[in-house]
Amino acid sequence: MTGNAESEILRFVARRPAGTTCPSEVARNLAKDDNAPLEWRKFMPVVHEAVDVLTARGEITLTWKSIVLAERAGPYRISARKQKG
Repeated sequence: MTGNAESEILRFVARRPAGTTCPSEVARNLAKDDNAPLEWRKFMPVVHEAVDVLTARGEITLTWKSIVLAERAGPYRISARKQKG
């Protein structure tokens, strides 16, 4: 299931290259795809795990209140990897 979460996260950030995504949006989408839309909170651990994997691979950036986070901790938003310029 983590692979599905990784793919879903990457789809979200691709649709919002200049914006961010809340991890709960990804969980809600996974729950809907699993025909359990009201049980989205059960999908949060797998979303967090996928976020950790994608962050370690440098495929996404995590932020909170426009501050880039080195790792997932507390509340956070997901965005496309920021290109160094």
